[in-house]
Amino acid sequence: MTINRISWAAAAMLTVGFASPALSETFEVKMLNRGAKGIMVFEPDVVKIKPGDTVRFVSTDKGHNAATMRQMWPEGAEPFTGKISQDVEVTFKTEGVHGIQCTPHLAAGMVAVVVVGEPKNLEAAKAVKLPGIAGRRMTEILAGL
Repeated sequence: MTINRISWAAAAMLTVGFASPALSETFEVKMLNRGAKGIMVFEPDVVKIKPGDTVRFVSTDKGHNAATMRQMWPEGAEPFTGKISQDVEVTFKTEGVHGIQCTPHLAAGMVAVVVVGEPKNLEAAKAVKLPGIAGRRMTEILAGL
């Protein structure tokens, strides 16, 4: 009986030891002067991820940043502001629709969305009014979710 318990315990430890934890992923979004949808764009402009995944905003073309769009941000999510012309990696933990902007090019419509898990705040995000090109682009993005 003792040998069976030892064998069972050893098998259990091996199973736990070799069990792979859920791995998070990293997604890349380019900050561009010109892309498939026009000038001053994030590409892609929509990223759907799981809580704990990371998005790397890549300064492919200089003069851009990625930053929290505070009026379109889930409650409890940690805001961020990347530096101009520098890549920034953000790990998203809070479910919902996260609005992203390029601070110097918001008026030119440089916006994107990161959807983490379920888009719990989608209706609130749709109610946000952005000016000009940013408003039109964001309306298109959110309509596709």
